[in-house]
Amino acid sequence: MRVLVADSFEDSGLDALRAFGCEVTHSPKVKDQALVDEVAAVAPDVLIVRSTKVPEAALAAGPLKLVVRAGAGYNTIDVAAASRLGIYVSNCPGKNSIAVAELAFALIGALDRRVADNVADLRAGVWNKAEYSRARGLHGRTLGLIGLGGIGSAMLPRAHAFGMPVVAWSRSLTDERAAELGVTRAESPLAVAEQADVVSVHVALNGATRGLLGADFFAAMREGAFFVNTSRGEVVDEAALADAVRDKGIRAGLDVFADEPSSGSGEFSPAIAQLPGVYGTHHIGASTDQAQLAIADEAVRIVRVFAETGAVPNVVNLARATPATCTLVVRHLDQPGVLAASLDAISRAGLNVQEMENVVFEGGEAAVARINLEGSVEASVLDAIRAHDRVLDVQLIEL
Repeated sequence: MRVLVADSFEDSGLDALRAFGCEVTHSPKVKDQALVDEVAAVAPDVLIVRSTKVPEAALAAGPLKLVVRAGAGYNTIDVAAASRLGIYVSNCPGKNSIAVAELAFALIGALDRRVADNVADLRAGVWNKAEYSRARGLHGRTLGLIGLGGIGSAMLPRAHAFGMPVVAWSRSLTDERAAELGVTRAESPLAVAEQADVVSVHVALNGATRGLLGADFFAAMREGAFFVNTSRGEVVDEAALADAVRDKGIRAGLDVFADEPSSGSGEFSPAIAQLPGVYGTHHIGASTDQAQLAIADEAVRIVRVFAETGAVPNVVNLARATPATCTLVVRHLDQPGVLAASLDAISRAGLNVQEMENVVFEGGEAAVARINLEGSVEASVLDAIRAHDRVLDVQLIEL
């Protein structure tokens, strides 16, 4: 199996891929058209990326079967195009949760003690203890979480260690689950903004979360509160946040920005990062040695399972539901030609197979096929399948 790793990747992961027989090409600096050309030249079965953007042109350039995002979010991959082309997209969720939570709390502490401003003045030869001795402290302050998945959940023990009560909103959070976690459940992001002294954002970027936190959200935040975003820049209306920084004294710690560069270095001057009270880092939330080793191990596991079984762990682009209207259950002798004859009868009737599995009974003499179909199955189709001398029984189940 040919694997193209088009990003920086742990040496241990590259070695592990080669160890179980993969032909590995590591091209960590290919971007844009260079990525398209590399896919065409290498003809990989699997593409592994971290921050590299994967457009439709790259997906269509070679015989790709699987794209692995070595991280949790996958908004840098054209998932819709991959689905049209029949290419699996998989990710590595939860492997960077601790790393991102650690950076989020580093930003929270830095905002409270104005660490970056302290450092800048000291490097400039300015001693200003009188100014920087003023800090609120975190103990007893309410932490508000927007999103309570793997990273949001990793924030909880750290908040408790700092003595910070937590109010949280997540679409899947119930009162019962909130009680188990020891948090207060908010009805909406606005409710979190109203109740929190510090807001930290931990949601994936998708159609429902793009622009989720806008002018109404920041208007609801308390004067002088802290806002931390280590998720995706596009979740936030940056202009509205900038207004809140200027008008309400909001301090912001941002590891992510809208339209940030995809390369590891280069020029980038977002207006919001220039504002006093805004501390910016370089989208480094997942960039610890511990996290990258764990992510590399998971990416290797995904490729290994795919190579050995054809199944793909952590797939993000399979249909959650199909248009299937019925299930055809065919019990048959486990011999050649039975399924082919059954599918031929289905095809002649103009029926579309949505899903299918065939499992074999102990001893290997008989099997049962379950075929999910879209359309109306006439009795003649069942009769045609029953007519095969190796078919034991046919059952139709309406869905």
